[in-house]
Amino acid sequence: MTNDATTSARAAFHARRVPLAYTLNGAQVECEVEARTLLVHHLREDRNLTGTHVGCDTSQCGACAVHVDGNAVKSCTLLAVQVDGSEVTTIEGIGGDCPDGLHPVQDTLRRKHGLQCGFCTPGIVMTAIDILDSQQPLTTEEVQHSLIGNICRCTGYQNIVDAIVELSESKGACSHE
Repeated sequence: MTNDATTSARAAFHARRVPLAYTLNGAQVECEVEARTLLVHHLREDRNLTGTHVGCDTSQCGACAVHVDGNAVKSCTLLAVQVDGSEVTTIEGIGGDCPDGLHPVQDTLRRKHGLQCGFCTPGIVMTAIDILDSQQPLTTEEVQHSLIGNICRCTGYQNIVDAIVELSESKGACSHE
């Protein structure tokens, strides 16, 4: 193959649209996406769910964290086609059943002053829900270790950690069923 033919073949492969069916925030989604589309871009651009942030494009910051089948994942590390048949929950999909619309993690972060600019907050909330669902109570060190993949440039983390530890001590406080 010539260089032009190779380039053309690669472009055709990457532009290929594939079917995708999954559950998003409780609703069934059926669509087509380009095979190379990252989940974060699909959520933001195709589904208009802009609470999932693009922070670094290198999977370092955690601002793009969502839940896939109940586990927090960085949506910039997954192709959209990889969630076919899965259940995806974004920041927009939590807290809706709560009286004030805030998930207990969001409310506790607010109350404990664990937010400032808010850019990292959706990713931290999604990560916190995952770690709170996995084990309770958590120590300060366990929370710090679990948040290692989330970068916050404003808060200094202490209030974030304090909020998550507080929630872990009140069993069931993080239930988002």
